[in-house]
Amino acid sequence: MEHFLFSLGHFTLNVFETAGRFVSFLLKVIKSSVRPPFYPKLILKQFFRVGFYSLPVVGLTALFAGMVLALQTYSGFSRFSAEGAVSMVVVISMVREMGPVFAGLMVAGRVGAAMAAELGTMRVSEQIDALKTLAVRPFHYLVAPRVIATVLMLPLLTMVADIIGVFGGFLISVEQLGFNPAIYLQKTFQYLETIDVVSGLVKATVFGFFIAGLGCYHGYYSKGGAEGVGKATTLAVVSGSVVVLLMNYFLTELFFGA
Repeated sequence: MEHFLFSLGHFTLNVFETAGRFVSFLLKVIKSSVRPPFYPKLILKQFFRVGFYSLPVVGLTALFAGMVLALQTYSGFSRFSAEGAVSMVVVISMVREMGPVFAGLMVAGRVGAAMAAELGTMRVSEQIDALKTLAVRPFHYLVAPRVIATVLMLPLLTMVADIIGVFGGFLISVEQLGFNPAIYLQKTFQYLETIDVVSGLVKATVFGFFIAGLGCYHGYYSKGGAEGVGKATTLAVVSGSVVVLLMNYFLTELFFGA
């Protein structure tokens, strides 16, 4: 019994210590992102790494998601003679949920892992300590450009995913399911509202902050050589993906709750 209580207390203290360190890390990130010195070249470099190089995987994922969504919606709605609602379901589902969530998951798997690996390698090879000895602030130089780039680029990636996903649904509906293209597009724009687009972009912004924050956090505090870097990379992907799904629920409840 005594051993169990000791283990429980140790686990609880570790949880609170990790949570406190992560919150403190995020506060430092916010502070370093809005206060000089700024590094525009590093931010621009991260724009390309986060945004441009993520376009293929995000676009491909969104295209097939929209196509599958159209097929499944038509298959289900045909039982109730409600095939005309396919365009509404596709555009609302993509813009509200699937666009930002899929873009966030792809970026978490690709960019979050890369950030954790890069910073983790710099940590175990003492490059971060070397920056401090050169009077360079690691948060301003390493973390802030990555967070700023992800926060700004993920909404743009989400917009691209929305457009490609809706196009995928349109393509399947017209070419395979026999929908009239003019009527399909008319209903698509008829059912789409501003709040749908805004909610998706807000979600993407929040996702970007936590994805970059978690990736940099796990890399910045990694230890234990190559094994520690691998562990940090895994934790960055897993925690980033979980946070995307978790925050998606709370933001959906905020925008569309009863």
